[in-house]
Amino acid sequence: MKKNEQGIVRWIAVFMLCIFFGTYGSAWGAEKQPVFDVVTVDATITPPIAEYLLQSIQESSGRSSDGLIILLDTPGGLDSSMREIAKGILNAPLPVIVFVHPAGARAASAGVIITIAAHVAAMTPGTNIGAAHPVGIGIGGQMDKTMAEKVEKDAVAYVKGIAKKRGRNEEWAANSVLKSESITAEEALRLGVIDVVASDVHQLLVQLDNRRVETSKGERILKTRNALIRQKDMGMRLRILSVVSNPNIAYILLLVGLAGLYFEFANPGVILPGVIGGMSLIQAFFALQTLPVNYAGVLLILFAVILFIAEIKIISHGLLTVGGIVSLVMGSLLLYDSSEPAMRVSLQVLVPTVTILSLFFAAVISLVVKAQLRRKHTGKEGMEGVEGVTVTEVSEQGKVLIKGEYWNAVSDRRIEEGKRIRVKTVEGLTLNVEEID
Repeated sequence: MKKNEQGIVRWIAVFMLCIFFGTYGSAWGAEKQPVFDVVTVDATITPPIAEYLLQSIQESSGRSSDGLIILLDTPGGLDSSMREIAKGILNAPLPVIVFVHPAGARAASAGVIITIAAHVAAMTPGTNIGAAHPVGIGIGGQMDKTMAEKVEKDAVAYVKGIAKKRGRNEEWAANSVLKSESITAEEALRLGVIDVVASDVHQLLVQLDNRRVETSKGERILKTRNALIRQKDMGMRLRILSVVSNPNIAYILLLVGLAGLYFEFANPGVILPGVIGGMSLIQAFFALQTLPVNYAGVLLILFAVILFIAEIKIISHGLLTVGGIVSLVMGSLLLYDSSEPAMRVSLQVLVPTVTILSLFFAAVISLVVKAQLRRKHTGKEGMEGVEGVTVTEVSEQGKVLIKGEYWNAVSDRRIEEGKRIRVKTVEGLTLNVEEID
């Protein structure tokens, strides 16, 4: 091969190598771009929310994400669900960042422990954290003194253990349980409760670059500069379950279901109220299994419906209806086994719902009673008292005209033709009539 041909081949080879390394170098650089999944929790902490977060941690780990960011805004929730989430975060194989966001959001009650359990705890200016004192469980949310002390000590030990593991302020964590202390984002940063205060996710990631965190698989160094943010939405099943698991929604579904079945039983054959009532009850029972339900409350609500039905059969001059309304109100107040506002029926929902439902039952009962007392228009009962005129003389036999029809008639006294008469009784197809003076 000639010398200049060898030079051309050499330049072609160099050119191809440049293309090769340039292409794969770019691909390698793209693959190394950090990726963070983002999920949003702006509801009460319930089993569907716990399942959503644990599922998100698992999926983000499987997709080799560099971390999971939880945007948190919660008034609190169930202790069991909160503990599942905290355990999932503490044992997560990837960094989990809890960010109380946006401005105006809060991490109250169960939200405090979830935030402290995170590898990185962050807040937005204008948010607050605290008030983690355990609430009573039982009828009316009340506990005796001994049980209250046990629950309180357990909660303090739990939150202090998590705070110690994450290197956060144990004293404040304990006071958030013992004294229900609540602080702002800036105070939380100053007291060492959280790690970062940031206005948005992008600013948060800038501040976290090169931060070291300890995961279940060892130490990780966060690489967050120019990170790709990947939003992860809640699936339809969990979204529906999360909505119906709201204590107010579950309560309304329960009452709508009972009202629909009551209307169907009171008026057989209407069908639609029964279908709607059955569907609502199924959804209500599905939701109630995820909530701290007091079965005394459920029984009182069912007893109220029984009293409303009894009013139709037994004329009590409204006493059974009043008893049903009182039972409905008491059952509504006792329905949930928690004194925490987020886990009880809101008064703004309870008052109008009970009022509307009571008026509904009263209206239906009134219509049914009126229908029972209304004069019958068919059969023997429908003919009694009806007026007509004699066509022939009536005594032991005769003919009368009533409602445009000719009838055989008898009378205890002779009645002349053309006289006004009234039906006394009906015997077969013969009318016993009397003359109208």
